[in-house]
Amino acid sequence: MVISTDMNSATGTNASVNEVSVANSTSSNDKLRVLVVCHAYVTNVNQGKLAAIANTKDAEVALLAPNRWRAMGWDREMTLEQVYPNVQLYPADIQFSGRVGAYFYWPWKIWQVMRDFKPDVIHVEQEVFSISAIEMAVFAKLFGKPMSVFGWENMERQLSPFRKWVRQTVFNNSQLIIPGNADGERLTRQWGYQGKIEVMPQIGVDTELFPPRVRQLRDEPFNLGFMGRLVQQKGVDTLLKAAEILREHGQNIRVTICGSGHESDALHQLATEKGLDNIVEWKTNVSHDQVPEAMDEFDALVLPSRTITSWKEQFGHVLIESMSMGIPTIGSDSGEIPNVIGDSNLVFPEDDAETLADIAERMMGDAQWYEQLSQASIDRVERLYSHERIARRLISLWRKM
Repeated sequence: MVISTDMNSATGTNASVNEVSVANSTSSNDKLRVLVVCHAYVTNVNQGKLAAIANTKDAEVALLAPNRWRAMGWDREMTLEQVYPNVQLYPADIQFSGRVGAYFYWPWKIWQVMRDFKPDVIHVEQEVFSISAIEMAVFAKLFGKPMSVFGWENMERQLSPFRKWVRQTVFNNSQLIIPGNADGERLTRQWGYQGKIEVMPQIGVDTELFPPRVRQLRDEPFNLGFMGRLVQQKGVDTLLKAAEILREHGQNIRVTICGSGHESDALHQLATEKGLDNIVEWKTNVSHDQVPEAMDEFDALVLPSRTITSWKEQFGHVLIESMSMGIPTIGSDSGEIPNVIGDSNLVFPEDDAETLADIAERMMGDAQWYEQLSQASIDRVERLYSHERIARRLISLWRKM
């Protein structure tokens, strides 16, 4: 499937259409009371979006989330923390912690939260076939409240009859579905949902944590950076092959790879086989707080993801973090990447190291274009992907509900 890489791609177009409605969304003096339900906000860095919603002065926000969550991929348990005083927390015990589609809240806890907070709108950030989503659909109907549901799913999967029934029940009780990508929008329609759909990411970017700065080419090796998991689907081997091509072309480059994963040993071996050890720097265990500092050393960020049988890139949040800092950002055409970047000149076919090398080589040879890319990245984040922008879009949609 070919996905448009124009500035008027699915993600960008939906944002533009709502600019007028966002401006009108604050005409009422009544604050919306929004109950957000999602395990992702156990990680406190993600709560910035909720604070941005509350900071608009048009909404009061409460969060129902697990008081503890087992992060399977990181093999550790996290505890819900109070980070922003303007977000009211309802920590809850759950069953099946760490199992995203299967975990659920005890019904009496949901009842208590509904009676205490008295939301105007329920906003659930779970896939539409998950157990916690149908729980909230039942309570939305019971209390007569409109519900919106966010999900990342962008690939058709075999679902049991029970899961299909869950999905349909959630659809029947939702006034708005928010897919995180254009493929998710297509699937939602394919699954039979007839209501309102709006494409936007789950979480924006904190432009204070990732501060904008227009970049210029430096008189030193051009640093191609990667930030993420070292797994097959992230395609880091494509970046190493592109680095080999660039070195053969006589380009003065280095590569910084930040992350860890089960492909780490194989990637180190590949770098050695290609004679790249002297230009590749490996950084493991980069915490989220350290990401901006590590990225600041990049001249360009590369996300060379590849589609596999069970996965394709759902968004690539690191893209908007990089773009927020004015770092020219290159990505493959896996999943939603082209729509996020919004410039076909910066997108290469999956596994195509030669085209990736061509894009990087053009950047290194054209200082004016490089600076234009930096400014365009900052502008795109401000227009579409900041916490504040996403908060305004959500409030506009909830008011319509």
